[in-house]
Amino acid sequence: MSNLIKNRFAGYLPIVVDVETGGCNPNKDALLELAAVFVDMDDQGLLKTTDTYTTHIQVFEGGNLDPDALAVNQIDPYHPFRFAVPEKEALTELFSLINAALEKTACRRAVLVGHNATFDLSFIQAAAKRCGMSAHNPFHKFTCFDTATLGALAFGKTILAKALKEANINFDKNLAHSALYDAEKTAELFCLIVNQHRL
Repeated sequence: MSNLIKNRFAGYLPIVVDVETGGCNPNKDALLELAAVFVDMDDQGLLKTTDTYTTHIQVFEGGNLDPDALAVNQIDPYHPFRFAVPEKEALTELFSLINAALEKTACRRAVLVGHNATFDLSFIQAAAKRCGMSAHNPFHKFTCFDTATLGALAFGKTILAKALKEANINFDKNLAHSALYDAEKTAELFCLIVNQHRL
């Protein structure tokens, strides 16, 4: 029983999230990509990644697209092969998966893990508000686990690529700024740091 994830994190279930956006303002700029990596503990009490969820998201009506942001993430929001879905559809599926994981692990709430996590959380909260889903948002409203902070603690590095290098985790800069790739690498870093500090 001591290896249960709910006991390791005081009843919270970490969900690693990365978003790609059309800017830095969650209330005005579009949410364009969303990825989540789920984690759980194995029989030895080590944190491991399990499942992933990722989707491309349509620009919400009136959503802003900052050319500087698009130059960084290289997203063409209107490309026909993005197969993007509306925000509400993306959040409904993500929240359903998280609620199933909460039930499976007997955790009371999800907590977002991210690199500069408040950025990712703010975009999810803003999208949930636009979609009338704030009451159904399974993430803690203000608590996050930030791998920028954890990377500084464990390796003296706050930039994801530099923290991964210090952790001997491979990172391909050509794949960066894909929500799924960044979420997977953030999850690797998070699991490594947690496993180095087993209770």
